[in-house]
Amino acid sequence: PPPPPAKAEPTGPQNPVDALAPPDAALPKLADSDSRVMKALAELLGAKNAEAFLRSDGIVRRFVATVDNLAREQAPASAWPVQPTGQRFITEGQGEAQTISANNAARYNGFVMLVQSVDPAKAAAVYARLYPLFQQAYEELGYPGRYFNDRLIAVIDNLLQAPEPKGPVQVRLVEVKGDVPSQRPWVRYEYVDQALEKASAGQKIMVRMGPENERKMKASLRALRQQIATADLAKKKSQ
Repeated sequence: PPPPPAKAEPTGPQNPVDALAPPDAALPKLADSDSRVMKALAELLGAKNAEAFLRSDGIVRRFVATVDNLAREQAPASAWPVQPTGQRFITEGQGEAQTISANNAARYNGFVMLVQSVDPAKAAAVYARLYPLFQQAYEELGYPGRYFNDRLIAVIDNLLQAPEPKGPVQVRLVEVKGDVPSQRPWVRYEYVDQALEKASAGQKIMVRMGPENERKMKASLRALRQQIATADLAKKKSQ
């Protein structure tokens, strides 16, 4: 018998954002959008938090690029929309017996507390009002015809699958041979467990946050996903 026909690729957005809220009228051009977006984020997060935690230059492009990268092998800190943590990565032990220090999680506490304080429905509404800017940045990144909100949901799903190790997580310092010693050795650690080392960049960050922070972040991500996964909302309404 002939093989069954291949499933047709989905066309159009699977989770349209305009179902949440219409976009703001007269949005600025993407290149000129920093002040408009930062104003909206300051209203959502608080002006001091927005200034302390966010990088305002090219924030939409930074957000889109980082979201896309989190489910991949690398998510360069130079492209993050948030400020890197001020403290260095902390380990315990020596040589091959090193583990991520329990105190390392404290580096992320402020950011996790900020995320927890955000009302997911309000965050989704701000996102929907500014959405054309995110969509344009995503297409410029090299995905014409693709829908950024669908990618965001897929990346959230990837982060929600991050491992939750039981007990201390072993790491090792990667040796870099050369005449000039590394001035930042703390960025050269990798996981001993190959399953963790092969995880996506975002999942590795989730593990580095420590188990309690990881659980809190996953709860916030689930809450945001419930707001922006409009296909799921439509199914619930039809049932």
